[in-house]
Amino acid sequence: MKVEELVSVINSDFYAGVPDSLLAALGNYLVQTYGVTPEHHVIAANEGNAVAAAAGYHFATGKVPVVYMQNSGQGNIVNPVASLCNEKVYAIPMLYIVGWRGEPGVHDEPQHIFQGEITLKLLEDMDVPYMIIDKDTTAADVEAKMKEFNELFAQGKQASFVVRKGALTYDNNPEYTNDYLMTREEIISHIIDVSKDDIVVATTGKTGRELFELREARGEGHEKDFLTVGSMGHSSSIALGIAAQKKDRRVWVIDGDGAMLMHMGGMAVIGSSDVDNLVHIVINNGAHESVGGLPTVAEKIDILKIAEGCGYTSVSSVRDAESLDKKLSEIKDAKGRVFLEIKSRIGSRADLGRPTIPARINKENFMEYLK
Repeated sequence: MKVEELVSVINSDFYAGVPDSLLAALGNYLVQTYGVTPEHHVIAANEGNAVAAAAGYHFATGKVPVVYMQNSGQGNIVNPVASLCNEKVYAIPMLYIVGWRGEPGVHDEPQHIFQGEITLKLLEDMDVPYMIIDKDTTAADVEAKMKEFNELFAQGKQASFVVRKGALTYDNNPEYTNDYLMTREEIISHIIDVSKDDIVVATTGKTGRELFELREARGEGHEKDFLTVGSMGHSSSIALGIAAQKKDRRVWVIDGDGAMLMHMGGMAVIGSSDVDNLVHIVINNGAHESVGGLPTVAEKIDILKIAEGCGYTSVSSVRDAESLDKKLSEIKDAKGRVFLEIKSRIGSRADLGRPTIPARINKENFMEYLK
């Protein structure tokens, strides 16, 4: 189904959400049509933020907003859906578009398996009726369902379209770029040149995949690395939990700008703590690159001021390999809570693989290494 048909039938002029690879057609269409403006299209820090912004739109206009997300983001919307939008509270009508990663019977990565199994049940538990959109769904099918949904919206209820892999298409696929020189994989290689046998926590998405493949290429083991294959935005807090218990070990967390923004409160907790053995690195390419490249707001804000305000003891930013190596040599033994932003080019190798070690084995090997 062409995404233009879906959008036409929905007939809303406000979308908010977090990009998803299964919804790339929708994200690209919205960026091409509206750009990223709070009036029509908000790329939110997390899915709960998107629901809240959509609620504000409804208050201001009386119209029905649309919130899009990967199904992994359902956890972030449970609170605002249940305690703000539900008809027993403020009765805010809203349409959700959910990408169905990990659908039962469809091969996917381990972080999506259980989430895929409970996707529909979560909607049912939140009292959100849904329709599944697949490759055979037509505009007429969606139009018929929207008539039902509109009756629900009139009662202050919510509804959802659950989108299967490959269900939506869009002919105009823009290429997202920036002017920075270093690739993320190159940056990670420089980091592990210096981290040596220290503990490394990698954020979700391509960061962990590239770290895994770099270790393979070097003939190194993976036991010193924790790959946060899911749970976007929580890697820095995982690293804090480790650093606080292993005060004689150095802990590096390799984060991304989208992940950092998703749960930025973690920075405040880290910065205000007394740990002195943590290095928080944010590789900032200004994009949700692991799910297609749509922009984050990271290029429009001063991340260093945020880190400084949170209480990190050392704060800096680099954008080229020479400066990176110099900074890494300065901070490799520094005490405190070190924050380093590294500007990165958007993009990755076309043949980038995925970790071949099961997640539970990674955890067991990692815990043994922590001993």
